[in-house]
Amino acid sequence: MIGAGVFVVFAPAAAAAGSGLLVGLVVAAVVACCNALSSARLAVRYPQSGGAYVYGRERLGPFWGYLAGWCFVVGKTASCAAMALTVGLYLWPAGAHAVAVAAVVALTAVNYRGIQKSAWATRVIVAMTLAVLAAAVTVVATSGRSEPAPFALTGATPAGVLQAAGLLFFAFAGYARIATLAEEVRDPARSIPRAVLVSLGITLVVYVAVAVALLSALGPQRLAVSAAPLADAVRACGASGFEPILRVGAAVAALGSLLALILGVSRTVLAMARDRYLPGVLAVVHPRFGVPHRAEVAVGVVVAVLAGLADVRAAIGFSSFAVLVYYAVANAAAWTLGHRAVPAAGLAGCLLLAAFLPVPSVLTGAALLAAGAAGYAAVRLR
Repeated sequence: MIGAGVFVVFAPAAAAAGSGLLVGLVVAAVVACCNALSSARLAVRYPQSGGAYVYGRERLGPFWGYLAGWCFVVGKTASCAAMALTVGLYLWPAGAHAVAVAAVVALTAVNYRGIQKSAWATRVIVAMTLAVLAAAVTVVATSGRSEPAPFALTGATPAGVLQAAGLLFFAFAGYARIATLAEEVRDPARSIPRAVLVSLGITLVVYVAVAVALLSALGPQRLAVSAAPLADAVRACGASGFEPILRVGAAVAALGSLLALILGVSRTVLAMARDRYLPGVLAVVHPRFGVPHRAEVAVGVVVAVLAGLADVRAAIGFSSFAVLVYYAVANAAAWTLGHRAVPAAGLAGCLLLAAFLPVPSVLTGAALLAAGAAGYAAVRLR
């Protein structure tokens, strides 16, 4: 659940909430917890891959399943662009877009030849991310530096806190993958929710530690304008010698997340193409490498264009909007199973946070939702 989004997401969140950043982080964690518990209940009932694409279709109808799948594809495509830009911002800030495009092209070429992300690789990425975060937090904590009153809730507004929570939701990822293990564990009705809660609890502790370190080292104002917050924090604490190591570690962690995201999006595109919701040409599997090569190339091209043109904060905002709608569908599906308090809270939380995201993110998201709905209607009329 601890992803590389943590390296960039605190800056736009601080711009929205100021010193209310920690409150926004807790709100995001509560909504993520509701989403995770709803997904866990659905995974026990439908132990198959596909997530809310399957849950929405089975519990609410074909359109809602399609909408969830569409939101996943467009939202995670934006996440890919954000991760690529994170690589650039930490390795070469002045040429961030060029580095981001190069990273996307390189990973797409690697994926084309059938390289698969393994469980071992996932553990390495998480371990590296944790190591970099722990080192940065330790540097700040032992420096003795602290901005004056970094945690005073002065100037924070409810709207700003909710916007920060929506943006911070970008950093809470991976709990849906736990839910997909329902077929592989004993007593999934108990084991999966317990694993979700433990994982979310650990993630929240880590993120709070990082947020406290950033606020202490930079303060809300400087954090809000930082392009590479952790690098700026260790430099502000006089540990400039550690900064290059941190930048490389953050870039490698972001590359690992980017690899996982491209693989996940291309496989969802493959599934939707097989169901005829996307052009059938994307459903072709390479005869030699055994990968959906056309889907991977298509995803790579779109991500490369976004990484070359988009701002990382805009990518985070749009990704959060689409993924919040995705989990709104999951919560609505879980609501039909009974015991409705958690799904109701999750559904309301997702819609509330999505509505308070930056206006460009909401408008762009709404436009792409409308485009997706139009595409569904066109498919159904054929």
